[in-house]
Amino acid sequence: MQTDMVILFSALFLIGGVMMAKFSSRVGVPALVLFIIVGMLFGSDGFGFIYFDNASLTQSLGILALVLILFDGGLQTEWRRTKAVLPISLSLATIGVLITAGLFGVAAKLLLDVTWNEALLLGAIVGSTDAAAVFSVLKGKNIKTKLQSTLEAESGSNDPMAMFLTLSLLQVAIGEKTIGASVVLSFFWQMGVGLILGVLLGYAASWAMKNIDLGSNGLYPVFSIAIALFTYSVTDLINASGLLAVYAAALVLGNTKSLPYGQSIFRFHDGIAWLMQILMFIMLGLLVFPAELFSTWIVLKGLALSAILIFIARPVAVFISSIPFKFNLKEKVFLSWAGLRGAVPIVLATFPLLAGLENSQLFFNLIFSIVLTSALFQGTTIPFIAKRLGLTGPEVHVPSHSLELVSSTTVNAEMIPYTITSSSNLVGRELSNISFPEKVLVSAIIRADELIAPSGETKVQVNDVLYILVENQKRSELEKVLGIRKTIGG
Repeated sequence: MQTDMVILFSALFLIGGVMMAKFSSRVGVPALVLFIIVGMLFGSDGFGFIYFDNASLTQSLGILALVLILFDGGLQTEWRRTKAVLPISLSLATIGVLITAGLFGVAAKLLLDVTWNEALLLGAIVGSTDAAAVFSVLKGKNIKTKLQSTLEAESGSNDPMAMFLTLSLLQVAIGEKTIGASVVLSFFWQMGVGLILGVLLGYAASWAMKNIDLGSNGLYPVFSIAIALFTYSVTDLINASGLLAVYAAALVLGNTKSLPYGQSIFRFHDGIAWLMQILMFIMLGLLVFPAELFSTWIVLKGLALSAILIFIARPVAVFISSIPFKFNLKEKVFLSWAGLRGAVPIVLATFPLLAGLENSQLFFNLIFSIVLTSALFQGTTIPFIAKRLGLTGPEVHVPSHSLELVSSTTVNAEMIPYTITSSSNLVGRELSNISFPEKVLVSAIIRADELIAPSGETKVQVNDVLYILVENQKRSELEKVLGIRKTIGG
């Protein structure tokens, strides 16, 4: 294909992806499904514009996309919310993935003419929930904070587990290794070193951004992308989990106080994450051949395996993994239902393809079918299920304005946005009657999408967004007044 045609189709894909993302939010269908459909329509079994069967390129772009999507997810994750659910999230991300993979593997052995190694490999591929799917489906929904934080932390941390299991079982399936002590040691090395290195690089990046004047505000988002790619590659080069390192580094960086151009960096990565989702899912749609995917045999087996995953494997994994934790029956049911599959299983399914495994094409088509079923069946009903179970909180209100104290170097003050909830003890009080610390100023209030210049007589209302200018040394005092718990970061 000529260069100008490549550019043209890239533009069409992006325009179509943006329109699909807007459309998906209105009809309640996860955007990933629509992106995949776009790829399938443009592919050889659709309109026939593009013939694409490059699994290697798909895998490389998929991993790059996952790195940037996970980095964005880590940046957007609030540590004060996450640390309360970290134990259950890690349990789901490790024990839960193992149980899901094992049960699904048994089902695959019974339903398919494959070996035990291949069946367990198939289970490992679908073992983890997908960060891109979970972040996009839950974003802006009024699901209870504890549950949303649990699902986001799980999806951000279980990809490394699924990749470790997939690569280990693939090596067993092709005869390169056997399951033994070396696999267990490899697990602890990958997860332990990945986590430690990610945290260290996150703090190093935080220090660099606050102490090195890059000379242009446009370089800070570029530097943050370099951090994400550097963290993944360096960690992966020493055979540790690069995906876990990326998420940990972003979590540290995203919760850093007084990060120069912080809001600009976050908005930039939100756009990059959308770009990666569009490109990745469209490419995955191009890679699949609908004539094979929608054959009667694949559809029937795919639906049967999807049902086992959704109604047996995932619920059993959730209920066992959450035994030590205080989650009631309704919450466990919701966590079971919200275990969305997405890009990760499809990207992982390219590894058997490239390894030349005998049933790799069958695996790829089945995985693709399972992902589509999960996204359509579970993704579209998550808000409804949460509401029926009584697990929704106050309606989420996203203001159309934002303010930021912009500085390319470290300053002695920062602008903090704080949203007033119905449970806040500030509701109904005049600003002059709130015991703010000295040198703290409420600079602006966003109320019902209008920007208000506050005075001492202004009364605080539910859903108000207060933009508070505070000196760094007074931040802890302000957080006590607002009822904010401490975050991590520099």
